[in-house]
Amino acid sequence: MLTELAAATEPTLLVVTGPTAVGKTDLCVHLAQQLGTEIVSADSRQFFRELNIGTAKPTPAEMQGVPHHFINSHSITEEYNAGRFEQDALALLAELFQRHRVVVLTGGSGLYLQAVTEGLDDLPAAPPEVRQQLRTELQAHGLAPLVAELARLDPISYERIDRQNPQRVLRALEISRATGQPFSSFHGGKAAARPFNVVKIALTREREELYQRIDQRMDHMLAAGLEEEARSLLPHRHHNALQTVGYQELFDYFDGLYDYPEAVRLLKRNSRRYAKRQLTWLRRDPQYHWFHPAEVMK
Repeated sequence: MLTELAAATEPTLLVVTGPTAVGKTDLCVHLAQQLGTEIVSADSRQFFRELNIGTAKPTPAEMQGVPHHFINSHSITEEYNAGRFEQDALALLAELFQRHRVVVLTGGSGLYLQAVTEGLDDLPAAPPEVRQQLRTELQAHGLAPLVAELARLDPISYERIDRQNPQRVLRALEISRATGQPFSSFHGGKAAARPFNVVKIALTREREELYQRIDQRMDHMLAAGLEEEARSLLPHRHHNALQTVGYQELFDYFDGLYDYPEAVRLLKRNSRRYAKRQLTWLRRDPQYHWFHPAEVMK
């Protein structure tokens, strides 16, 4: 594969994705070094400067001198979404393809990868009062009743989206409430044309191996100071960027909902569940070529 990519004569975007802890960072750095190119991150949490340990953001040492784009590019106080990322990433790729035949796009956020490679569906705007009502309900009653409503109104979206991500749940419900139609009914449009070829690689491991790596990653994060990082972010916990696995479990621990051992158990369990949802999303796309990371390194 490396030989074919190195011989590319047309601009080619190499998409490398897979579940959390599968080994994307090491592989992408290796590929970028071999191809003499740069990496564009499509990880929807690594954009944010304030989130480091809990997002497994690559360190300068792990980057090994390879330029990485869209890491530490925004603050959690900014509203940043897949639609804006699509515009920003395409503008950046236009510049990068002037210097490189191949550019690597990587991350585990399927929606953000889709935004760059295919474009997003043109969704109707929801009235601000609908969005505010949903946020009020989330604050008052938590996520569970909203997830139950989504299952009732739109079973297709219920199965597809990350149901532990409040931003995703609220977005689906605001469209459903505002239009009276399921959020999923607005999907399925034709992929947007792109001025580059797209090659998609998805990484996987045996489930037991992957889950062991996830548990080890969480132990490493905790040893590196994840609890302290989460405490420093408590004043910002309402921002969308922090409605995610790795921080929510610790916020609830700080609130006294459970003890520290239970927080650790939930961190690991929810990370494994997140990996499972990532795999479900990716397997819906037949364009992905699946590999164990070691196979691609050859």
